[in-house]
Amino acid sequence: MKLAFSRLYPVLIVLMLAGVARLPAQPGTTIHLSVDATQAPMKIIHTHMVMPVHPGPLTLYYPKWIPGEHAPDGPILNLTGLEFSANGKRIPWRRDLLDMYTFHLTIPAGDRTLNVSLDYIEPEMTSGFSAGASATDKLAVISWNQNLLYPAGIPYQQIIYDPTLRLPPGWKFGTALPVEQQTGDEIVFKPVALNRLVDSPVQAGQYSRRINITPPGEPIHHEIDLAADSPAALEMSPQLQKDYTNLVAETGKLFETRHYRDYHFLLTLSDHVAHFGLEHHESDDSRVPERTLITPEQMEATAYLLPHEFVHSWNGKFRRPKDLSPPYYEQPMRTDMLWVYEGLTDYLGDLLAARCGLWTPATYRQLLALYAAMLGPGRPGRIWRPLQDTADAAQILYFAPQEWVNWRRGTDFYQEGDLLWLGVNTTIRSLTHGRKSLRDFLQSFYGGPNEGPQLKTYTFNDLVAALNQVAPYDWANFFHTRLRSVSPEAPLGGIEASGWKVVYNNRESQLLKAEEDVRHNVNAAYSIGLLLNSNGYITDSIVGKPAYRAGISAGMKLIAINGQAFTPGTLRPQLQEALADGMDSSQPLKLLVLNDDYYKTDSLDYHGGARYPHLAREPGKPDLLDEISEPLARH
Repeated sequence: MKLAFSRLYPVLIVLMLAGVARLPAQPGTTIHLSVDATQAPMKIIHTHMVMPVHPGPLTLYYPKWIPGEHAPDGPILNLTGLEFSANGKRIPWRRDLLDMYTFHLTIPAGDRTLNVSLDYIEPEMTSGFSAGASATDKLAVISWNQNLLYPAGIPYQQIIYDPTLRLPPGWKFGTALPVEQQTGDEIVFKPVALNRLVDSPVQAGQYSRRINITPPGEPIHHEIDLAADSPAALEMSPQLQKDYTNLVAETGKLFETRHYRDYHFLLTLSDHVAHFGLEHHESDDSRVPERTLITPEQMEATAYLLPHEFVHSWNGKFRRPKDLSPPYYEQPMRTDMLWVYEGLTDYLGDLLAARCGLWTPATYRQLLALYAAMLGPGRPGRIWRPLQDTADAAQILYFAPQEWVNWRRGTDFYQEGDLLWLGVNTTIRSLTHGRKSLRDFLQSFYGGPNEGPQLKTYTFNDLVAALNQVAPYDWANFFHTRLRSVSPEAPLGGIEASGWKVVYNNRESQLLKAEEDVRHNVNAAYSIGLLLNSNGYITDSIVGKPAYRAGISAGMKLIAINGQAFTPGTLRPQLQEALADGMDSSQPLKLLVLNDDYYKTDSLDYHGGARYPHLAREPGKPDLLDEISEPLARH
């Protein structure tokens, strides 16, 4: 019964949407939208809408399933001050009892214009996606879906808005949304369909900078729009500008086409906003710590971000799984193909970071080693939860806590996607004796003329057919085997076919050090099986590893190592020294931990020292990894 209902559920939703009260106007009627962000530093945004209506019942929606976030996480809790009126009289409304994102009202006889007022409260939490903190005293990112309602029963591409935005005095802005005119701090944008509006956030701030990264000879304009909490944070080095210019050139060679009018990297630099990247067709919304551009360790740890979101313009925006492309923001998405949407994007984004110069080939290999370790000894949960289920359950896994992620698993379709699609690449190369590669598939599947932002959906069968056009093979079985199998071992076929293998030693890689420094973490996952923050809080204890067997688990706090306390700055070296000393001693490693309000000392019979993953060359095999990470634009 549950399985049958789950298969029918999307159909029932469509029928329900078709049956609700519609906006009594023809699709394409323009709705005026005025967003006042002048109080963004106070964490409140004001909206006024004017929409044509006819008398009778009317149903309005607040966007629920936000594209790219793969979950029903539209921040309805932050919608406040909602008021409807016509001809100067307030109109009562009621929220739907089953869907908190739906509002019902009745338009009085004779009224043809509805006024809608609402406020959006900017949250303080720095976790989550666009619903997280998005405004500070000096900047704001305006996500249009948070500041509007839309009429039920009309697909979003048929609903036209006439948007206006007011900013605090002197603030500058960046967006891919075409501008009609600007008068002082008020920007009038050209009329736009709702789906394109939601796909075009606006970044604004007191301290901002626009950097042209269009390669010579490239006909389409590309720029990075920076907004920061301080002017010093805007200082991007000439080398970094060159690397991002190379990124644009590399994508041109990789896909041999573009599907946008121009592209804006919206990069927000602040310690007071949520940190993430969210893709849009002609821009991205990426947010990182304030000093990222001027701190080498932070830059190295986050170098993958902009390449990843940029690839999404092709994979995720232009081509998107059919079940991730409903015509209404209230209709649930089926996330079973996120191993393509996000997994392939992750593979290409990391590869492009190496090709454009943001990473070296050695750093790229370090990343693959970390992924291999994380998905092997760091993920015992792979013995019960297959990769496919991490995609199927994405809408709950995105918001799962970090604790116990080794056993629960998380959104592993990103990292395992890297290994999966490296395997696809090496398989194509093997089948065609090096004459073809994944690039041939990319240019075929994501190709075609540039007609601006558009959506072309696909199914699993479409994907398999496209791969078979490049290299005939049983691709359906290739994917089904890897998606549905469970194993304690990481899927290392692509790495091994590239002429490399995973090894462990006591030397920490530069990339892992940078990540630990930036995130204030300590990684002992592959030795005693612990992941901690610099204060000693245990974020994860790997099931089956020495610490877990000794009785230490996520949520506890490490207080002392072999009887010696530590400070946040000394935890990592102190733990590393204790592990090194244990190699020449028969004495157990003693860890004093705090579990709720109770102290206990656990003894770990471990003498293997620190263990960190690396890639090492396989003698006698050709080195495909260096060949794969070679920049295309050089040729």
